[in-house]
Amino acid sequence: MKKILITLGEPAGIGPDLGVLLSEKYLDKSTIVIADPKLLEQSAKKIKKKIHLNILDNINSDLVSGKGCINILPVDLNTRNTPGKLNPKNASYVIKTIQLAAELCKQGYAGGMVTGPISKSVLNKGGFKISGHTEFLAEICNCKSVMMLMNKKMKVALHTTHVPLNEISKYITKKLIRETVLIVDHDMKVKFKIKKPKILITGLNPHAGEDGMLGKHESTIIKPTVHKLNTEGILIDGPVPADTAFLQKNITKYDVILTMFHDQGLPVIKFDNFKTTVNITLGLPIVRVSVDHGTALDLAGTGKVDISSFVESIKIAKKISNA
Repeated sequence: MKKILITLGEPAGIGPDLGVLLSEKYLDKSTIVIADPKLLEQSAKKIKKKIHLNILDNINSDLVSGKGCINILPVDLNTRNTPGKLNPKNASYVIKTIQLAAELCKQGYAGGMVTGPISKSVLNKGGFKISGHTEFLAEICNCKSVMMLMNKKMKVALHTTHVPLNEISKYITKKLIRETVLIVDHDMKVKFKIKKPKILITGLNPHAGEDGMLGKHESTIIKPTVHKLNTEGILIDGPVPADTAFLQKNITKYDVILTMFHDQGLPVIKFDNFKTTVNITLGLPIVRVSVDHGTALDLAGTGKVDISSFVESIKIAKKISNA
């Protein structure tokens, strides 16, 4: 069983509580949390849970398992943490945990990483221009990445991620769409063992452009790109209107639905099943899975958090990395 590294994200959010709650049942000898030990001790005390920290000298140290056991690779906080109160002084701490997990995966010491929720605003206030985990990990790995959310019912990939709506059309080019589709096709084959993945792609405009009346991106860019990819053996259909892309017949027929922008696809899958939906970064040379929820500052330190998405993320990361 390959090791799975876990980062807890924003220390002032629910990440530390999630780490403590996971230790009751879902952490074992294959899981290592990268965090400040004091952060987990503080959380355990606040939410009245018993934990045992196995503080590691390095990634190859002996690991333990059992109720409440947490194997932890320590990274020190910059300043004392207060649950529910963001502090830009701890931004570099968050960055260090992500970087360490990614580098250990790149070097082959771990099979994958699972990330807790971060606050992009506080990271930027702390001096780090980051629009999200997906983009940051692509930068670390020096590659293009694609965000995909999935649950037991569907997989939804995004051509663009954290881009302002009025700038999205700049990314609708034959070259960039082709790159995205090839990444999705490759990772469906390699990471999910789907021999001939079927992809459905949406249009950018309402009604997929309505034959040019509502926009020409579909007829001049997306459709020709789809045709070219078909000639190369990629099983992709579309572009189809986003408002009908998620009909049951399409969810059943296609392995993944590729949408043009963030809020074209994600509201659908989150509405379908928010609790067990997870976020997977395609295109990376490493396995990265994430929870699909935010920092929930108002719940930090209460213990009243749902761990379903984190549990599912660990399961998916183990499945992919050991496939």
